[in-house]
Amino acid sequence: MSKPNYSGTFNMVEQDNMEEYLEALDINFALRKIVCLLKPTKEINHDPATGAMKIKTLTTFKNFNMDFTIGQEFTEDLGPVDGRTCQTTVSWEGDKLVCVQRGEKEGRGWTHWLEGDKLHLEMRVQGVVAKQVFKKAD
Repeated sequence: MSKPNYSGTFNMVEQDNMEEYLEALDINFALRKIVCLLKPTKEINHDPATGAMKIKTLTTFKNFNMDFTIGQEFTEDLGPVDGRTCQTTVSWEGDKLVCVQRGEKEGRGWTHWLEGDKLHLEMRVQGVVAKQVFKKAD
């Protein structure tokens, strides 16, 4: 069975529990407040044949780029997020992309999945879960 193609531009339409998630990452109070006001856009370029994927998270405050191959571990620089680096692997679990980020914080990672024109993102760290939903741009 072929895997879905995640390519596209997606605009955030919902967010839940982000402040608690950022607090678990030790993000300071002022920065948490700013981040919770942002409405990120995700630009995803995905080559299902090779597993190559680029995810750009764009905001008016800071941008974050992730460039990886599904199933291959890499060193991820999370400097723009929380100043840490970690060993990251993104793998398929069915049609979902599951990311495990091994480093200073336990249970850190995320899951992406598609439902119709919506891209779902669940972020996890130390038992805290935040969710975002993005709608595909026309």
